[in-house]
Amino acid sequence: MLKSFKYPHYPFRRTTDLAAATPNRHEVVIVGGGPVGLAAALDLAKHGRKCVVLNAAETVSVGSRAICWSKRTLEICDRLGIGAAVTEKGITWKNGRVFAGEENLYNFDLLPEAGHQHPAFVNLQQYYFELFAVEAAEAADLIDLRWQSKAVAIEDKGDHVVLDVETPEGSYKIEGDFVLAADGARSGIRRQMGLDFKGQVFEDRFLIADVIMRADFPTERWFWFDPPFNPGQSALLHKQADDVWRIDLQLGWDADPDEEKKPEKVIPRLKRMLGEDAEFDLEWVSVYTFQCRRLEKFRHNRVIFIGDSAHQVSPFGARGGNGGIQDADNLIWKLDLVLAGKAPESLLDSYDQERIHAGDENILNSTRSTDFITPKNKASRRFRDATLALARKHAFARRMVNSGRLSLPATLNGSPLNSPDADFFAQGPVPGTPCPDAPIQVDDRQDWLLRHLGDAFTLLVFGPVENAENFSGFDLPIRRVAVGSGPADWVVLTDPDGLVRARFDGKPGTAYLIRPDQHVAARWRQATPEKVQKALHRASGK
Repeated sequence: MLKSFKYPHYPFRRTTDLAAATPNRHEVVIVGGGPVGLAAALDLAKHGRKCVVLNAAETVSVGSRAICWSKRTLEICDRLGIGAAVTEKGITWKNGRVFAGEENLYNFDLLPEAGHQHPAFVNLQQYYFELFAVEAAEAADLIDLRWQSKAVAIEDKGDHVVLDVETPEGSYKIEGDFVLAADGARSGIRRQMGLDFKGQVFEDRFLIADVIMRADFPTERWFWFDPPFNPGQSALLHKQADDVWRIDLQLGWDADPDEEKKPEKVIPRLKRMLGEDAEFDLEWVSVYTFQCRRLEKFRHNRVIFIGDSAHQVSPFGARGGNGGIQDADNLIWKLDLVLAGKAPESLLDSYDQERIHAGDENILNSTRSTDFITPKNKASRRFRDATLALARKHAFARRMVNSGRLSLPATLNGSPLNSPDADFFAQGPVPGTPCPDAPIQVDDRQDWLLRHLGDAFTLLVFGPVENAENFSGFDLPIRRVAVGSGPADWVVLTDPDGLVRARFDGKPGTAYLIRPDQHVAARWRQATPEKVQKALHRASGK
C-alpha cells in the first residue's frame, strides 16, 4: 500500500439476498464502486431512488490513477454533496507551462476570468475522491453498498437483468430493472456480454511515478517536449495532495513494462529530472499504453455502460474520469423519469446519442494529443517541431501545440432533446450546453447560481416576469427561478455583479429551460407556457 495514505478496510456484510429462495428485484444495480459508479449512486439517492452497488474490492483504488478533476466535474460533485471535500483536500490550479527542451515556451491560464465558484482543475488522488464518495454513500439510507461482491455472470431477461454475484460467504442471484456497468476499463460485464471496443491502441508506453517530496515548484501543470532528462521523449509534472507529485515519462514502445516499474530503473530516471540531490520517496509506479476506444453502443436494453467500461482515452487531457462522471450526470435524471413513469423508456436512447457524441469528442481530442506528443513519422515530427519553434514568439502557434487538450464539457449539438433557437442571442449558452456559474445573492445571502439549477427541470427568467401565474401546472415538476425581480412564490436571485445577465445574454424577459443536469434545453426572448410545455415534452423524450 502507500506511505501517504492509510487504506480503509471495508468488510463484507451479509445480505438477505444470500438466503433468498428466489432472486430479489431491485430498481437499479450498479456494478463497480469507483468514482463513476459512486457518482451514479449518489445521484440516484438525490432523486429519491434506491440502488445496490456491487464492488469486488475491499477498499478504495490502489494508486493515484485519475487525479485531475475539471471545473464541470466539481460542479457536479457540488450537487452530489462531495464538492467541498474534494476541493478542500485537493490542489487547486489553473496555470501551466509548456517547455521545449529546457526552454519555457509559454505559459497558459485555463480560467482567466473571475466570478466562478470552482477552479479550472483540482488535483486529487482517485483514492481520496472515492473515500469522500463512499462516506457520502454510506450516509445515504438509499444506497446499499456491498463490498467484496463480484458480478460474475449477467443475463438480460428483456424487462429486467439477472446477475450472479460471488462473495466470501457464497454466491447469489440478484435482479435489477436496470444494471449500470461502471466496472472500468477491464469491465467484466462487457466481457460477459461479448462486447468489445472499437478504436485505436497507440504503440507507445508511459511511466507514471508518484513521489513524495517537498518541492518549491509552483502549483502548475508543466509539460516538456524533448526534455534533457528524457531526450527524444516527453514528460509531465503535477502536484497532488499530501506532497505527492505525479510524474509521467514517455518510454517508447520497446520498453519492457515489468522492468521499467522496478525501483532500480525508476529512481535514476527521476533523479535525472529532479536532480541527483533531490530527496523523495517512491509512492506508486505504473506503466500504461494510450488507448482511444469505445463501445459501438453504450445502452444495451436494460444494461447501460458508463465511464471506462464504455470508453477509453489517453490520460493526457484528463478526459477519462471527468467524462465518466459526466456520463452519470447525463444518465441518472433520465433513468429517474423512466422509473417514475414520467418519460418513455426511449428517453434512455438519448444517453447513447449524447454521450457517444461527447465520447467521440474526447477520443478525437485525445487522439490528436497523442499524435502530437508521439509523432510516428517524419512528416508529423517536422510539423510538431515547426509548431513548437513558432510558439516561442507567436501566440497563434500556441493554439496548435497539443500537450493534452484539457477536459471541457461537451456541447450536445444535435441532441433530440434540444429545442433549437427561434430568437436571436448574441451570446449565452446554446441548447445542449451546460450552464455557466456566477455569483448571486438570495435572501441577502451570498451564493452561486448553479446551486439553484439541477436535480429537476428549471425555468430561469430574467425579470420582470410577465404573466407569472401562467407558468405552473406543467406535466413535470419545474422549479421557477427569477433573476432580478419575480413573484413571491418563485426563487428570486439578485445579480450583484451583473455576471448572470452577461453570461446568459439575459435581457429583460429572457427565459431558459434547464435540464436536471444543468444543461440548457431551450431559450427564448419571451417565454409562453405553450413554448415551455413543448420544450419540456421534447427534453423528456415525449
